[in-house]
Amino acid sequence: MKANLKVLAVLPIVFLLALSACQGNGGSAGQGQDGNGRAVGEAENSREAGEVESGGNSGENSGNGVAGGAGPGGEIGGTGENDGKGDDLMATLLFQGHGSFRITSKDGVVVYVDPYAGEGYDKPADIILVTHQHDDHNRIDLIGQKNPGCTLITNVEALEGGKHNSFSVKGIEIEAVEASNKNHDPKVCVGFIITVDGVKVYASGDTSKTGQMESFAGMGIDYALLPCDGIYNMDLKEAAECAEIIGAKHNIPVHMKPGALFDRALAESFEGPDRLIVEAGEEIALTR
Repeated sequence: MKANLKVLAVLPIVFLLALSACQGNGGSAGQGQDGNGRAVGEAENSREAGEVESGGNSGENSGNGVAGGAGPGGEIGGTGENDGKGDDLMATLLFQGHGSFRITSKDGVVVYVDPYAGEGYDKPADIILVTHQHDDHNRIDLIGQKNPGCTLITNVEALEGGKHNSFSVKGIEIEAVEASNKNHDPKVCVGFIITVDGVKVYASGDTSKTGQMESFAGMGIDYALLPCDGIYNMDLKEAAECAEIIGAKHNIPVHMKPGALFDRALAESFEGPDRLIVEAGEEIALTR
C-alpha cells in the first residue's frame, strides 16, 4: 500500500516535466519551428498578414495617378500625387501653329511667344514675348488671363537703348537676338533665346540667316524654331543651312505657309539636321 502511494506521488511530477519539455520544443501542438525559432504557424500567419496589408497597394491605381507597390526597402510606394514641382516633371512647349507657341515651366510659369494662331490661350500668362509688330505675331488680346505682374516684352523693350537686351523674369532667362531679312527691319524685329529649367529655346521670329547665328553654336541651344515659308522669310534650304550653323539639338520647322497653322509636306521637306516635326496643337516635353 505504501509503495503504491509513492508511485502516485511521483506521477504528477513526471507529467509536469514532460509537459514542460514539450512546450520548450516548439509551442503548441501542430507547430514546428522555422529557422528563426518562431513557430511555423506563427510565421505563416505573420506572412499572410503582410500580404494583406500590402495587397491594397499592389499595383492597382487608387486614383492618385500611379500604381502603388513596394518601393526600395519594402516600403509601399508613394501616392503618385503631382504637386507640380516634382523632379520628374519637365517644361513643355505647345506649338499652336504658324509662329505661335506656349512654354510652361515645371513650376508652372507660362510664356506665350508671338500669339496669333491656333488654340491653347487658356492658361494665365506670366510672360508674353512679341518678336515684331506684324499682325500675325502680336495678338496679345487672345490671351484671356494674365497673372498679377505679367511681363510683356516686345521688340520695343527688347531693343531699348539701341541694343539687344536681356531679361530675367520668374526664373526664366530671355535674351533678345537679331532677326532680319528684306521684309523685316532689324531695327524693329528680334528673336529670343529663352532659357527655362536649363533648356534653351531659340524663338527666331521672322528672319533669314543673320550674322549673329554664328555665335549660337557655342550657346548649347536645345530647340530652334525656324521659319521656312520662302516668301516672307527664308526658304527650306536656307533654314536647313541655319540649322547647321546654330547646332541646336532639335530643329523645328515653323511658319511654313501663309494662312496655314501647319503643313506636313513642307515640314517633311525640311532637311536640317536633327529635325523635329511638331504639329499644330501638339505639346512636347522639353529635355536637355
